[in-house]
Amino acid sequence: MESIAESVITPEIINEAMDYDDYRQMIDELLEEDKTTGDNHSEEMVHYTKMNVQRMKRLDKQVELNDSFVEELNGLEEDWVWLVLTEAWCGDAAQNIPPIVKIAEKSENIDVKFILRDEHLDIMDEYLTNGGRSIPKLICLDAETLEEVGTWGPRPLAAQEKAMEWKSDESISKEEWAKKLHKWYAKDRSKELQSEFRELISKWNKN
Repeated sequence: MESIAESVITPEIINEAMDYDDYRQMIDELLEEDKTTGDNHSEEMVHYTKMNVQRMKRLDKQVELNDSFVEELNGLEEDWVWLVLTEAWCGDAAQNIPPIVKIAEKSENIDVKFILRDEHLDIMDEYLTNGGRSIPKLICLDAETLEEVGTWGPRPLAAQEKAMEWKSDESISKEEWAKKLHKWYAKDRSKELQSEFRELISKWNKN
């Protein structure tokens, strides 16, 4: 039986997907025109995107992987493509993509690629979170067959639980819970994400 990934993620999608440098360059070029990804180029969305660029720049420099985790990545035998659905204005994407890229860079067996959610809703709608188009969403694919190996996203589980708790609290505004979430990321320093990916990679490597 054909997997979801094989039915909607074609070789053409992978070939046209962006690497991290391309993704960052695209965002910078859009911001030069006071635009962001997607159709909403409001001042608010452009502002979010500018903040996200600063977050990614900071994390590119700050994220460090545990030595034992790096050793495990060096021992990876499977060849994977990590296809990430994202948008430039998404704060969770900005917080999680740099450490994901850092992990992928430590292994010759992992190729991380990026596509924009709103340009690929047929793929996004196969990977919803609680019925929503939450991003970032990472789909781990066998590099040769494009068969789905596993998925991750949109946040580390601990952050997701907190976000859902704050979101359901009517006394907390959207702006307040977003601030709480970004404070969580700042305090965590990608530890939860690294822990989750360490477990997932070990699991995926045995499939």
